[in-house]
Amino acid sequence: MSAPGGRRATEGFFGRRRGKAIRPYQADALAAGLERYRLDMAGDAPASPAMLFATPVTSVCLEIGFGGGERLLDDAKANPSTGFIGVEPFVNGMAKLTARLADAPLPNLRIHDDDALPVLDWLPTAGLDRLDLFYPDPWPKKRHWKRRFVSRANLDRIARVLKPGGMFRFASDVDTYVNWTLLHCKAHPSFEWLARGPEDWQQPYEGWPGTRYEAKAIREGRQPAYLRFLRLPSGQ
Repeated sequence: MSAPGGRRATEGFFGRRRGKAIRPYQADALAAGLERYRLDMAGDAPASPAMLFATPVTSVCLEIGFGGGERLLDDAKANPSTGFIGVEPFVNGMAKLTARLADAPLPNLRIHDDDALPVLDWLPTAGLDRLDLFYPDPWPKKRHWKRRFVSRANLDRIARVLKPGGMFRFASDVDTYVNWTLLHCKAHPSFEWLARGPEDWQQPYEGWPGTRYEAKAIREGRQPAYLRFLRLPSGQ
């Protein structure tokens, strides 16, 4: 199966989509949250992704794989003039986020509970200001590296939806995946790594609240890397 432009549509999510059974109140919140916040991709994409939100926004960011959604919700609350699209195929993570939304609704948020590739292929060209990929599954065994989300095909997708001057942010505590991402982005003509010294990748992003997974990684002696890649103008 191929995606638009001949790209493989299978270079997306691998792995389980459901963990332990969610609680009844989470199931209710999940159903209500998806009905209210789910991204509707039934028709053509809007001319601008800002049109997807129930409130006026001046910029739009997409996060792929938001886990339990704590950081995404903090970002959306702190930046009400920015629209956020969160993608998470894991049911338990989506249930946690929608349970929190039941108590504190956010008009500048949209969610997608499946693979990220259909979203990337559906969104309009040059519509996003930022795309975040934080602590993705590293697929540490070499024979599984082809399953990693960062690939030439997916970087093509990311480059298409980002505005020139937009930002692709990648964070991981797995050295091999950090190096993998650096090599792939360096080889891609649309991205430039924004780092002049170690502090540019050793220090968290501005306003970064941290995550539970990250705290565990640091306790276990794994140093996260916080990479930023600029979306270059076409032809540069």
